Order: sequence, then C-alpha cells, then structure tokens
Amino acid sequence: QVQLVESGGGLVQPGGSLNLSCAASGTIFSINTMAWYRQAPGKQRDLVASISRGGTTNYADSVRGRFTVSRDNAKNTQYLQMNSLKPEDTAVYYCNVVFSVLGTYWGQGTQVTVSS
Repeated sequence: QVQLVESGGGLVQPGGSLNLSCAASGTIFSINTMAWYRQAPGKQRDLVASISRGGTTNYADSVRGRFTVSRDNAKNTQYLQMNSLKPEDTAVYYCNVVFSVLGTYWGQGTQVTVSS
C-alpha cells in the first residue's frame, strides 16, 4: 500500500517562491519516474516537470528556468522549487510517482495561488 502526501502549497505574491514536497510511504518499492502536474481552473492537467531515477529532468516550456524538480531517494520524496512565480502558475499541483511493479500513483493535490 502506497501513500503520497503533498505539502507546501499556499498563497504567494508574483515573483515569490514556494517549495512543494511529495513524500511516498507504505510499501517497500522502487521509484522510477517522479513528476509534477498542475491543473488550472477550466483547463486540463498538464505535466510541469519530471525527474527520472537517474536524475534526468524535463520541464514544461512555461516553467523552465524558474522551477526545479529534485528527489531525495533516501526519503522517498520529490520536491518542486518554484521561483519567480507568476499569476498563470496558479493551479492545483499534483504529485505523480511511477513505481516499479506497483504502477502509477497520484497525490491529493495542493493549491498554489499567485496573486497580489
């Protein structure tokens, strides 16, 4: 049994920063890809960033250079450091983890609101 717990969302002013975390616990597992998705009101859920078990990262064009995804394998946790936040970054952010054998799991989502 796997549980993904997200934290770190909140309200921030434009230009500010937030750091999201997603911790996996429960069953002993091997993590392949970890990723962050976001879904703004009225829009589809899109990939924000991903990181492979080898550390290869990918970013959406809209966040490249501002966001950094990382992982701490010892803690089974991934992070999304978000800098220079813009109002258009406002969305619910979802943790996504692909486990070996177990498959794909989603976090509960955490709200990020960027507003003055």
